[in-house]
Amino acid sequence: MSFPDDRTGEPLLEVDDAQVCFYTRGGVVQAVRGVTFAVHRGETLGLVGESGSGKSVTALAVLGLLQPPGRVTGGDIRWKGRSLVGRAGLKRARRIRGKEMAVVFQDPMTSLNPLFPVRSQIAEVLRHHLGMSRREAEERVVELLDLVGIPAPRQRAGAYPHELSGGQRQRVLIAMALACEPELLIADEPTTALDVTIQAQILELIHEIQQRLGLAVLLITHDLGVVAGVCRRVAVMYGGKIMEMGGADEVFERPAHPYTAGLLRSTPRLDVVRPRLVGIDGLPPNMTAPPPGCPFQPRCDRATSACETMPALRPDGDRREVACWHALGREGIDATGVAGQPVA
Repeated sequence: MSFPDDRTGEPLLEVDDAQVCFYTRGGVVQAVRGVTFAVHRGETLGLVGESGSGKSVTALAVLGLLQPPGRVTGGDIRWKGRSLVGRAGLKRARRIRGKEMAVVFQDPMTSLNPLFPVRSQIAEVLRHHLGMSRREAEERVVELLDLVGIPAPRQRAGAYPHELSGGQRQRVLIAMALACEPELLIADEPTTALDVTIQAQILELIHEIQQRLGLAVLLITHDLGVVAGVCRRVAVMYGGKIMEMGGADEVFERPAHPYTAGLLRSTPRLDVVRPRLVGIDGLPPNMTAPPPGCPFQPRCDRATSACETMPALRPDGDRREVACWHALGREGIDATGVAGQPVA
């Protein structure tokens, strides 16, 4: 299964040198530091990285859902060419959020209100954005629940979240996100709380709906297997920055950045027998005082004094960009995680 890659025309979403900080008693947390990417109609971009890399904060900034003490402190975020930053931009984000762009969060139990049946929670979106009457909205809810594959949708519409299984709750969130037929779906770790079988079903569901509605999808995850299976393009984040970006096949088969190579070395594979997984030594950076140059420098075995200055994303082949002074280039890593050999 793979999502389409129809990057034609102007992008729907442009994130241009975005910076997000959280002002806390312990200091200023520089969560996102100059992130740039675009999402076009019909494509799926995977945003991947370990916990704390800035993936979800980037999504919240795009949606205009950052709450104090967090705020966008630099750069721009544009939807169809119009800024979503600043007072006027946040008003614009409120108007399009749920209508033109929608989000599916990772934990449906914390995203759904336990005091209301799912019918009223989905209908609220329809009545707010589309001005439907109560009866029209409730009939549309049944159609949406049927669209996402929930059995006996009319009966399930009256259920409360705790009466549904984890997979059904996630399908309800997807139905709510699709209620107004948005152009962009942001899926933030949509399969994390689900077992493997249900994960596959949810990913297949998103794929089918994307083909049917022509959605663009921004898939945020730490699961490299999910990205490799469903994305054509991928951006790898670390320390609030994008380290590598390009076609998923190129990035996973022959990673250019040492951090991407480290992630792949630490991922179990069914086609390779390893005595043990190879982890990345060291700890993620303290984002209240990140390294002055490349954030991966303290953990990188290829680091030199040049890495004290952060390189910009530079082209590395036809479909890839990498932010590294010592990119692995064509040497890649082999199946056992040894640098300097072709990837199996």
